[in-house]
Amino acid sequence: MTAGDRDRADALLEQVLQQTGARDPREFYRERMRELKERDRGAYDQAVRYFEETLIPSIASGEAEPLVAWTEYGRRLAELSAPGRTVSIDPSGRAGPYSSPSGPDALVLHLPQAAGGRALLVGLPRALSEAQRATYDWLVMGRQKLKDSE
Repeated sequence: MTAGDRDRADALLEQVLQQTGARDPREFYRERMRELKERDRGAYDQAVRYFEETLIPSIASGEAEPLVAWTEYGRRLAELSAPGRTVSIDPSGRAGPYSSPSGPDALVLHLPQAAGGRALLVGLPRALSEAQRATYDWLVMGRQKLKDSE
């Protein structure tokens, strides 16, 4: 990966984000990377290697669609953090197995197989439906009560 590859990949992602109104996933992936670095250096090194050798070059070369590639990276980070399964939650709140690419209105969560582990965020739609918000609040945030509507 060169600095030019990184700049090109970033520009392509920014372009897609502006065109689609999709949310930028890099913020919550950075947090996952910080957690991996603290807990499991081997998993962190795998994630960095994938980022440098696969993610950025595939986007920069035009081989991969930026949002799809970043979502797959997020899924990989979640799997490195906690083995489990990744699901897609539609606006009605119905969950199904994740498949790439996820739709623009899907909430994508990784469910750890270990008991008691919270779901890990992989992808957010432009706007969460009420059912997706409740799922996110319960499984990711661990909230036991629904938030009041604003």
